[in-house]
Amino acid sequence: MWKIYKSGFKSFLQIEKSLAKNSVEAYLNDLDKLTQYLEAYGKQNVTPKTLTLQDLQHFLSWIVDLGIGARSQARIISGIKAFYKYLNIEGITDQNPAILLESPKLGRKLPDTLSTDEINLLISAIDLSKPEGHRNKAIIETMYACGLRVSELVNLKLSNVYKEEEFIKVVGKGNKERLVPISNVALKEIEIYVSKIRNKLSILNGYEDFLFLNRRGKNLTRVMIFTIIKRLTEKAGINKNISPHTLRHSFATHLVEAGADLRAVQDMLGHVSITTTEIYMHLDKSYIREEIMRFHPRK
Repeated sequence: MWKIYKSGFKSFLQIEKSLAKNSVEAYLNDLDKLTQYLEAYGKQNVTPKTLTLQDLQHFLSWIVDLGIGARSQARIISGIKAFYKYLNIEGITDQNPAILLESPKLGRKLPDTLSTDEINLLISAIDLSKPEGHRNKAIIETMYACGLRVSELVNLKLSNVYKEEEFIKVVGKGNKERLVPISNVALKEIEIYVSKIRNKLSILNGYEDFLFLNRRGKNLTRVMIFTIIKRLTEKAGINKNISPHTLRHSFATHLVEAGADLRAVQDMLGHVSITTTEIYMHLDKSYIREEIMRFHPRK
């Protein structure tokens, strides 16, 4: 019974909501946890139509006991609510036991960032004597210059780099396209990589337009980007837990700290809501005071 509804929910997320593959899988995985709980407690006969608020509350207690953190709990609850919204829209049931389900209170988690000096250290740690060196430098410069998600980077197309206009076209979440300005520094590194390294590769059929390739002529994976950055972080002696997303956080933070308009940063990051972008306003108190004293009419 649940399997049929999950299949319909999957189609709803893919077609109606135009969500990316990873997002769809995340929703379905969270729903799987609910059905795993029902099976574990002998409630296999409970259907989406007969599930109660009490069932959901017991389920939440179960995932808390499993050690699942508050943020993951909130995401799971969000997934269940989306599932019932789908059931209601499709007229499968007019019941919604999830509507009164409360999410755990979350503190706003500030993202890790690198300082500009640490960004420079990371780039300096790249060994340009190796063929992949120029590629890796172009990758880091592009991620930091454009605030790209790792999925956006690995899928970036050569034909979507507009050198003359100094923009790149990015395909983000939900297959939404956006134009992002790119720095001259990043464009220069891309040009060096393409002319000196990429042009000498034997590129496999179907991968001709991917910008960043491995030595076998295929596009890089998300895992490979994580590995590249992890190794550079260790080599640079940076004692922080750094991931590709850290470069995106750093990009946004440095722009906001420098006075960039929040709406412009929102557009560049591809955030649907401005509240998502506002997390980058965790500015240093001395910086805030300096800015206020600089512009306030009564100093």
